[in-house]
Amino acid sequence: MTDPAGSVAGHRPGWRERALAVMPVGSSTNSKAPQLLPEEPEVIVRGEGCRVWDDRGRVFIDYRCALGPVILGYADPRVDDAIRAQLADGILFGHPHPLETTTAELLCSLVPGAEAARFLKSGGEALAAVIRIARAATGRDRVVQIGYNGWLNSLAPGARILPGASSAAVPGVPAALAALHHAVEWEDRDALTSLFAEHGDEIALVLVAADYPGLPDAAGFAAFLRGLADRHGALLGYDEMVTGFRVALGGMAAYTGVVPDLAVFGKAVANGMPLSVYTGRRDVLAVLDRGEVVVTSTYGGETLSLAAATATMTALRDDDVLSRIHRRGAHLRDGIEAILTGAGLDAHLRGHPACPQFVGDDEHLRPFLRAAFAHGVSLYRVVYVNDAHSDADIDETLARLADAAADAARALRIRDHA
Repeated sequence: MTDPAGSVAGHRPGWRERALAVMPVGSSTNSKAPQLLPEEPEVIVRGEGCRVWDDRGRVFIDYRCALGPVILGYADPRVDDAIRAQLADGILFGHPHPLETTTAELLCSLVPGAEAARFLKSGGEALAAVIRIARAATGRDRVVQIGYNGWLNSLAPGARILPGASSAAVPGVPAALAALHHAVEWEDRDALTSLFAEHGDEIALVLVAADYPGLPDAAGFAAFLRGLADRHGALLGYDEMVTGFRVALGGMAAYTGVVPDLAVFGKAVANGMPLSVYTGRRDVLAVLDRGEVVVTSTYGGETLSLAAATATMTALRDDDVLSRIHRRGAHLRDGIEAILTGAGLDAHLRGHPACPQFVGDDEHLRPFLRAAFAHGVSLYRVVYVNDAHSDADIDETLARLADAAADAARALRIRDHA
């Protein structure tokens, strides 16, 4: 017998079971779907500062930060107050709101090479916009993609379908379109040189999302890409969905000293409100002014997200946020690395302190992440510190993770000797 919701009588399905019944993957965001139940939360119902609560009342020190957007902290009063103030005046109108202009002015004042900017809602659509703009501006068709550029733009065979995951096939993408997109790995200079030697006069854009473990050495590769694109008349674009407003206030252009022609920002720009930005050289973006390319969205000028972005960028500019995040992130990264090594786990945390990434043996990493949840720490493959994480929070986290690593190592020994 079943109840009206379709569950077996007497059985109350959990959130994961209910979600899978009504939506593919059980979440609208693949990376949010829990994989390590029951230790991992099925759902999160509240966040404050650097901690989140699940439906069972469990509290976690959180380093997922909504997969990167939350840079100031959950329920940051500066952002929430800005949203509330704008909400009283309205969310969306049939004409531009002044916040469209003032938010663009603020972003352009912070990001090297940002001469003009427009807004959309997600990273994938903003990246699709710069691909179309680059093709129109250059009159060329081919695009080189380095790293993960969002599901919408994972078109090349071998492209990243998620950060750290690639696919040899691209189901749902016509072969003729896939043939115009070329996936190249970070720092594979030989492959890039060969590709440009064969197709240099056909390549419109090199679109690069930084390799997070390789970020400390990114400047040299960025300079190589800039030179290669310039020699062949191609454009260089930065996918700053993760790195923007985290590695430096001005993103990868400020961090590496190498300025791109186009760039896309999102995630941290609005502390969790849905907003993406595409920006770059005004002469390249002029294809929009001339009507050669149409990129338009009803929700591009939604005011609550723009108010949140203004509050977030202002705090990042004025409150020395990034220096705190980088210092605490380095302490966390180095501490976790020492804990993993000390426990004998073949896993590592590498990269810039703003967004280090776990690498190593997945058979060792998964038990550690599972144990971390059991000890009240929410981790992701990329680890994000926000400004609400205090030094005491980092120390508490490391103490909890030392216990988690010991549990993971013990579980592996038991399994190996079973």
